[in-house]
Formats: sequence, C-alpha cells, structure tokens
Amino acid sequence: SGFEDVIAMLALYRPGPMESGMLDDFVERKHGRAEITYTFAELEPILKPTYGVIVYQEQVMQIVQTIGGFSLGGADLVRRAMGKKIKEEMDKLKDEFDNGASAKGFDRKKAEDLFDLIVKFAGYGFNKSHSAAYAMITFYTSYLKCFYPTEFMAALLTLEKDNTDKIVKYSDELKKMNIDLVAPNINKSDLVFVADKLEDKNVILFGLGAIKGVGESAISIIIEARSEGEFTSLEDFISRIDPTKVNKKVIEALIKSGAMDPLGYTRKAMLTQIEEILEASSKVALAKKMSI
Repeated sequence: SGFEDVIAMLALYRPGPMESGMLDDFVERKHGRAEITYTFAELEPILKPTYGVIVYQEQVMQIVQTIGGFSLGGADLVRRAMGKKIKEEMDKLKDEFDNGASAKGFDRKKAEDLFDLIVKFAGYGFNKSHSAAYAMITFYTSYLKCFYPTEFMAALLTLEKDNTDKIVKYSDELKKMNIDLVAPNINKSDLVFVADKLEDKNVILFGLGAIKGVGESAISIIIEARSEGEFTSLEDFISRIDPTKVNKKVIEALIKSGAMDPLGYTRKAMLTQIEEILEASSKVALAKKMSI
C-alpha cells in the first residue's frame, strides 16, 4: 500500500526472517490481525512504519540511541556486534544499554527485555538504505511492466539475448501476459528484440542477435543491405550480402531459426542446397568486384 511496504518486503523475504516468524508477524500486524505494541512510547516513531517489528539495522541503532543513550558511534558498534553475534561483546553492550536506560528513567526490567528482543531481531535485520535502493528499482520496473509491458519485456529479452535459459524463462512470461513473441524475420527483425504491433495486437519481434551462431557483424551487414529495401527472394538476398561476413554458419542458423522463411523456400530445401547458395553468393560478390 506504499513505498515503505516495498522496502520492508525486500528486507523480509529472506530465509532468516521467514524462518524466524518475523515475516508472518509483520503481515498479521499490517492487516490488523495482531496487536501492535511498543515496550516504550518513545519507540513508536521508530517502529511505526514496520508495525512494531524491528526489521532494519537502522532501527536497532535508533532504539539503542533513544532508550539506552548510546552515541551514534556506539549505536554502530551494537549493529556490528549483533551482525557478527559476538557473545562477550553483546553481554557488555547489554549492561551498557540497561544502565543507560535506567539513567534516562526507563524501567530497567522492560529495558532488559527490549534488549533481548533487539538481539532476536537484529540477527535477521537488514540494512534499510540497501533495501530502499532495491525497492526503487523494483518500483521502476513494476511500473514499466504494468504500463509498458511490451517495451519492457523487449528490453529485458534484449538484455539477456545471449542467455538461452533466460530467453526461455521470459518467453514463458510473455505467454502469461498474452504477448506474442514473433519468430525472427530477415525482413522485419532488428539486432535486438523490438516491441511492435501486428494486426492490432502487441507483439515482440525476436531479435536476430539472440539467434545462436549469428554474430553482430553479420547482422549489421544484413540490416545495412535491407536499408535499401526488403529482400524479395533468396536470390535477392544472396546478391546483396557479403558472403565473407554472412558465411555458411550464419546462413544455417538463420534458416533453422525460421528467419529466412519469408524468402519463399522451405527450410529443408534451403539447408540441402546451402553449398549452392554460398557458391552463388560468392559468384555474385566476385562479379560485383570485377565490375568496379
């Protein structure tokens, strides 16, 4: 229901807080199914955003300052000792906290119980500034995925274009989002994944750069040749590309991916005749060179 919840979610959805019951406690309190209590009224401003649950290391530091009278430097020592779980150090700090609380007029027994509670939670405490930075990224990406789903997913696929497992994972996500991932097309696809519209439906064109075995230099040659107009046939394609850059390995990968389907031949026909295709391409390139 707010940005603070996103920060807390990232801090709490970790094995430690989940196993300790902190997460369940937080959820129950947030939804009013469990009572929110504070050992001292002075803790409310510190713990109100997390419904009375100690979630962040910064809260621990604020508590020992407010109740135990620690300096900012002393509070940081508490944070570090709790993180490392050094018993001797913790016992010493507990005495210092209890004495400081008594000196400030707080009930000593309650202060002792509070420190025990701090120790329990601090072992799982997360750095809030760290969590807030991740929460900002979470907010941005959630917003983009919600309001610009096709563009967002196209960017995500482009980012992971060299990772086949991620491509498969995000392709499954596209199915859930009812966005079609259109097969690569020698006349339509770019180097990267591109958000587009086909017959009034949002689609993503598969990026040629994500086809295994097709390097970026070869794709650049193809896109540059295509800038003069779409390839109308296999013969047209052969006559306009550089066979030294768009070699057998590249053409095989393009055929198998379906990128060359629009050129009028079946994949089987093109694969069985690939040597002839390459020979023809070389002859065209040589003829061009000789005519210059």
